[in-house]
Amino acid sequence: ATENNFLVARDPIGVNPLYYAVDKDGGVCVASEIKAIREWSSDVEIKIFPPGHFMTRNLEPQRYYNPKWFLGESIPKYNMEISEEIICKKIRKSLTRSVEKRLMADVPFGVLLSGGLDSSLTSSIASKLVKEGKNKNWGNQLHSFSIGLEGAPDLKYAKMVADHLGTIHHEFHFTVEEGIDAIRDVIYHLETYDVTTIRASTPMFLLSRKIKAMGIKMVLSGEGADEIYGGYLYFHNAPDDDTFHKECCKRVKNLHYFDCLRANKSTMAWGLEVRVPFLDKEFLNVSMPIRPEQKMKNTEKYILRMAFDPGMTNGEV
Repeated sequence: ATENNFLVARDPIGVNPLYYAVDKDGGVCVASEIKAIREWSSDVEIKIFPPGHFMTRNLEPQRYYNPKWFLGESIPKYNMEISEEIICKKIRKSLTRSVEKRLMADVPFGVLLSGGLDSSLTSSIASKLVKEGKNKNWGNQLHSFSIGLEGAPDLKYAKMVADHLGTIHHEFHFTVEEGIDAIRDVIYHLETYDVTTIRASTPMFLLSRKIKAMGIKMVLSGEGADEIYGGYLYFHNAPDDDTFHKECCKRVKNLHYFDCLRANKSTMAWGLEVRVPFLDKEFLNVSMPIRPEQKMKNTEKYILRMAFDPGMTNGEV
């Protein structure tokens, strides 16, 4: 402290936001919100602290997270000669371990469930682990949450998944007017004007308020799977495997600008913590090098679907 030394670092993918600024006298301010730095000084350039970096008093962020796929090397060939069955087993094992790790909590928790593949997988794994007593603090039945406009298809599918898993399911509705009324607050908390991010954040923002009011303090969410496995429709247009892989890497590297920012700030606006199993380092190391032809074979996220297909699991999660 007498040497004005310090260490600040951000998580590998940028699940949690972080900003910093240096004033004309060399003073440094680091915060998870831009508005906090603005209160410190209104006359500084605020920078996004890059994910996977640390910084000391030299004020130069230095990378500490250096997986091969992140550095832009050619597609790793570790699974070129390995059977699809073994790859599926690796995915299943690492995602299960990731969910289990994130169930370590001494507060009431639940899962965000949209009815899609990603949230359904995290909910399914979490539900099974809870029933097995992996976290005995809050009973052996998982709480799941979904929100949408009245009659939204997502609500129907979320309910179907919840019924199948046997979760204590909570379904909420909001109106178009309520969504519009919330936009100003959403922008204030997210500190972005990105249209897609704001649109996707609004239901999550409204849902988080209701979840926190019920006493739940942590939820699991399915962010990251589409970026890792090329789950967006435009990935079908990739001309070759290398282009597909590079786009996946780019999307994962930019998650802190969009989906991670949305998930964290929409929930933390109400004091609700979100955890994202798909962005676990071990799971990324297993998933990123998988060949594009296996990530998308006939359908998006093919290998992820197959990893949890009853025919592949042999009774496992």
